Amino acid sequence: MSTLDKIRIAELNDRFRQEGQQGPNVGDEPDLSGQWFYTIGFADLPEATVALAIQAVRTFDSFTPDNDPYGEHDFGSIEIDGHRIFWKIDYYDRDQKFASPDPSDPAVTYRAMTIMLAEEY
Repeated sequence: MSTLDKIRIAELNDRFRQEGQQGPNVGDEPDLSGQWFYTIGFADLPEATVALAIQAVRTFDSFTPDNDPYGEHDFGSIEIDGHRIFWKIDYYDRDQKFASPDPSDPAVTYRAMTIMLAEEY
C-alpha cells in the first residue's frame, strides 16, 4: 500500500470518527458509509461516562508511531472516569461480507468502529 493510500485512509478514518456513522458527501466523493458499535461493557457505563468517551473518540488526535504504526488512524486508547477505553475501525466491502478491496476508496468500503472497554479486547 502506498503512502498516499495510507494518508487517504487516515483522512477517511478521521472523518468517520469525527462526523459519525454517516458522514456527509464531500464534493463528488461517495458517502462515507459505516456504523459505530458499542460492546456491552462500554454500553453499561454511566450515561455521562459514555458521552464523555464518545466525545473523546471524536476528538482524538494523539497519534504517534507507537500507537499508529501503519498511519491509518484506525485505533485509539483513552481513559475516561478511570476506565481504559479502546476504539478500533475495521474495513469491509459494501455488502459487509468480506474485507474491503481498497480502504482508501469510500465507494467500495464500509467502516465499522467498535468502542469497548480495554478488558473486553
